Amino acid sequence: MLASTALVLLMTPGLALFYGGMVRSKSVLNMMMMSLGSVGLVGILWALYGYSIAFGNDVGGGLLGNPGEYFGLAGLFAGDYGADPAMFPMSGTIPALVFVGFQATFAIITTALISGAVADRLRFGPWLVFAGLWATIVYFPVAHWVFAFSDEESGVVGGWIANDLAAIDFAGGTAVHINAGAAALALAIVVGKRAGWPREPMRPHNLTLVMLGAALLWFGWFGFNAGSALGANGTAAFAMVNTILATCAAMLGWLLTERVRDGKPTSLGAASGIVAGLVAITPACSSVSPMGGIAIGLIAGVLCALAVGLKFRFGFDDSLDVVGVHLVGGLAGTILIGLFADPGSPAAVAGLFYGGGVDQLWRQIVGAGAVLAYSFVVSLALAYLVKAVMGLRLTPEEEATGIDETEHAETGYDFSSHRSISGLGSPRPDAATTAAGSHVPATAGKEA
Repeated sequence: MLASTALVLLMTPGLALFYGGMVRSKSVLNMMMMSLGSVGLVGILWALYGYSIAFGNDVGGGLLGNPGEYFGLAGLFAGDYGADPAMFPMSGTIPALVFVGFQATFAIITTALISGAVADRLRFGPWLVFAGLWATIVYFPVAHWVFAFSDEESGVVGGWIANDLAAIDFAGGTAVHINAGAAALALAIVVGKRAGWPREPMRPHNLTLVMLGAALLWFGWFGFNAGSALGANGTAAFAMVNTILATCAAMLGWLLTERVRDGKPTSLGAASGIVAGLVAITPACSSVSPMGGIAIGLIAGVLCALAVGLKFRFGFDDSLDVVGVHLVGGLAGTILIGLFADPGSPAAVAGLFYGGGVDQLWRQIVGAGAVLAYSFVVSLALAYLVKAVMGLRLTPEEEATGIDETEHAETGYDFSSHRSISGLGSPRPDAATTAAGSHVPATAGKEA
């Protein structure tokens, strides 16, 4: 579990690289900072009251954990750490603090995912305010709905989706991906379109970073999915294999769709297909067979490849396709459990294709729909609130200059003429120089 926690935390820097490579060069640092800002902010909020809201004893009909029960992680760290057997707080079979850290990484990356929808134009300060409010009012309660299981023996009461509805979401198809995707759609609508979109091409500036980010996400996702078994056991092994197979199938499905639709399979498509497969198998990795995992991955790869074009049809500027990949992929993976759930899997539930009828299917649909609706409506309200109080986006002049310079006084790449032609040391005396007194702006050579 320590290793799984580290793997999931690595996913957020991986997301920063993935998103950073997809934007224009004048926005790469800001895109990475939005992910890293989420690490710092949400990590602290999780320790203060987030864990308590998510995993405290229920105080509201399965909707909310007790915010004060573990405030500041009280009651989770005091004990005799030298005792044998252990006499410190436990969460199931693992130390409570390990579970706290593991779940903190989920809260962090879920919030960071939203930022991809508003690349190039959302100011950093309002982003942090929105992210803090969203984590508090949306993610922490939804995590309680989905991840907090009741324990009759200890008298603990958990969330309504996990216990009353009994929908299956092993590692976060609803709480993470549908939740973030719906919020991304709401925030993109309120912030508005990038200047020039969709008339001007806004291509990824560094596909090498995108591929590296996708690789780190896949690597970290083994902690995400297999780690959700909360131990090195058969369920973790089952989830690991499904995480491999579904992702392979989704990548192939996306590339095939590109080949048929556009004539060329692309590296961006391969990276996006990897993420789509990881998203889709997240809720299903403990409940479908390996062949079912391949089917879910293939379906998700095709659906997400087609869904990224919806923003042009409906006119919302989802800059980095958070809606097309995470919302659509999360819905696909969550709902398809109702079809492909295998009674021989660790979840031991039969879907429609295995003789279970529609019983699990309707539960999956209700769970997915509830999270989507709650996240979208509340996120919309929060975005309008932040917009009214402090504003959200850059001025047109700042957007033209680039958000890296205007928000962070930095640039991802140094295009200054003061470097040597060889790139090593000082310029040679005979190197060409600019005219005396001329000024080379820091934005020279970057996209306008």
